Amino acid sequence: MKNYFRGLSREKRMNWITYAVVIVAFLLLTVLKDAGLLKSSMRGMLVPICAYMVMALSLNLTVGVMGELSLGHAGFMSVGAFTGTILTKILAESIPNTGLRLAAGMVCGALFAALVGFLIGIPVLRLKGDYLAIVTLAFAEIIKSVFSNMHLGVDESGLHVAMLGGDMGLAEDGTEIIEGAMGIRSIPRISTFTAGFILVMIALVVIFHFVGSRSGRAVMALRDNRIAAESIGIPAFRYKITAFTISAALAGAAGALFANNYSTLTAAKFNIDTSILVLVFVVLGGLGNMFGSIIAAAALTALPEALRGFDDYRMLTYAIILILVMLVTHNPTFRAAADKIAGRFKKKAEAEQPKEGGAL
Repeated sequence: MKNYFRGLSREKRMNWITYAVVIVAFLLLTVLKDAGLLKSSMRGMLVPICAYMVMALSLNLTVGVMGELSLGHAGFMSVGAFTGTILTKILAESIPNTGLRLAAGMVCGALFAALVGFLIGIPVLRLKGDYLAIVTLAFAEIIKSVFSNMHLGVDESGLHVAMLGGDMGLAEDGTEIIEGAMGIRSIPRISTFTAGFILVMIALVVIFHFVGSRSGRAVMALRDNRIAAESIGIPAFRYKITAFTISAALAGAAGALFANNYSTLTAAKFNIDTSILVLVFVVLGGLGNMFGSIIAAAALTALPEALRGFDDYRMLTYAIILILVMLVTHNPTFRAAADKIAGRFKKKAEAEQPKEGGAL
């Protein structure tokens, strides 16, 4: 087993380490929760932490792997949150099992978010740089406005939708699910930490397999040098729309998990602050570094709860931390020291390998 891991590339070894850290953290937190050693406030943060981990992973696929800046990731999260919650409420009587209902809601949220991501990606991915960021930001605001002004209900004849407070034509025995700016109320809180852990693992598997696939290598080639990649026949739009759709789908599933953890859901939860927050996770963790995104998402999601008395300064704290991390990581002296330490470990591992080969 030891030789097997040594034979793996650095990237694959890091993938296995990420899997192991997530599994160990889940088991440790589960034991602490069952033993009553976690505060109630921290227990309530477990599901949101998992949701934000998936959000950070999915955005890192767009920003870190694909190299495109998106400021509207909260829009995909809101699509998944609302569509997934609508389905879980409709299926409340027909599927009493909360686990199956939550799974159906997350799949529904992922599919709708993927569809929206595909449709948005068709015009958006033809843009570059600041234009792409501005358009994705506008998309998120449009989605928020749509859900804030939507009224949706269900009765025996099916779904009824009205915008801007219009008449839905809902029967007297019907149920209004989305109530405009008030959002969705009386949501059964069916999200669990176990479901969040499973979703994080699925997101890791999907992203790692995509990055290691032919499509992932093509996306990274386009990121590094688009002209050179296109000159050897790599279709830029096809591979980018694939990555963008996968990213949107994972964000939608995270939104469904997040929404079903609360009794009420409003579109105001998915504003520009949420998109910037997830972008902070990605930048602090490192562009293209999925392990770093997980650590940053967990730490910065739990930090406001640990410092509840300073919650008004949360965004200021994020900004200060972001600036400090960027200054440190881009400091030539710090990077040289880190490379030197990594080089020592590499030389030590290479020196030990021939000795084990001779013993065999």
